[in-house]
Amino acid sequence: MNTEVGTDQEAGVVFDDALRERLASGADVALAAVDEFAGHGVGEHLGTVVEADFTTTHRFAADLPGYRGWYWACVLALVPGGELTVDEIALLPGDEALVAPEWVPWDQRVRAGDLGAGDLLPPDDDDPRLVPGHTLTGDDRLDELTGPIGLGREQHLSPEGRAMAAERWMAERGPDSEVARAAKNQCFSCGFLLPMDGLLSRVFGVCANEFSADGQVVHMQYGCGAHSAVERPKDTGPATPEAFDDAAVDVIVLPQQLRAAAKAREEAEAAEKSEAEAAEAAKPEQAEAAATASTPETADAEAAPEPAQAEAESAADSESDATPDA
Repeated sequence: MNTEVGTDQEAGVVFDDALRERLASGADVALAAVDEFAGHGVGEHLGTVVEADFTTTHRFAADLPGYRGWYWACVLALVPGGELTVDEIALLPGDEALVAPEWVPWDQRVRAGDLGAGDLLPPDDDDPRLVPGHTLTGDDRLDELTGPIGLGREQHLSPEGRAMAAERWMAERGPDSEVARAAKNQCFSCGFLLPMDGLLSRVFGVCANEFSADGQVVHMQYGCGAHSAVERPKDTGPATPEAFDDAAVDVIVLPQQLRAAAKAREEAEAAEKSEAEAAEAAKPEQAEAAATASTPETADAEAAPEPAQAEAESAADSESDATPDA
């Protein structure tokens, strides 16, 4: 069956709500088809998706070992006057499915930075980055140097190899990198730039600033904040210190401070309550003592002098009378 129904559309067939409803209600038909196809491992119905007119995809959870997050997809097709037809069945990964990584050929699995101490990595026999040493490099300056110096190398960089190196260096430390875009000055005017030789020297150099890209190849239009022309910021602040504004300080109360303050407040309230209760309990005793002090017997006892005190006062009066006048 042609699920694209191009001919039917040209004939004026319209995909209406009735067809859409019949397709959506065909979950039982889709489940039976998936059960027959899979044999086992078909879970609950996960919903439907209308991906094109006259077709609807029913999805069922895949209860299979090792297929967490996968689902069964059954596409049903329907045209006016026809019956529900199973168009396609497939086991597909969901958004959280565990899938195998993209295939990488074995000879391409070594990446930059994988080479360690003691590892051997021979180049391919047809490595496009290298050419035999008896051929010209395409860089006149390098060709001049190899003769007098007598390097005698069996191979050297080809023009393609230089272009590949320049592309890598451009991506890492080129004018479009984040560091370069944020820098005010560029490397071509920096005193820390060591020039190179040959054709690549027109656009690249080596950084000699230990606090920046030390020993790395940088593009002439690369830049960083450690440029030799960077000046120390001038102190434009006032000579006298500014007054400290207490109102501008945000007071932040920590949770432990709030708990300590609440505990202290509770203890103070409890102490005040205890003092008030003690005072209330002492009032009857004070009233009884005051009543006892105000009786006549108590007043006469307070007014009458003690016997010893009366004798002392009488002796003092006798001595005063016996003293002759001066």
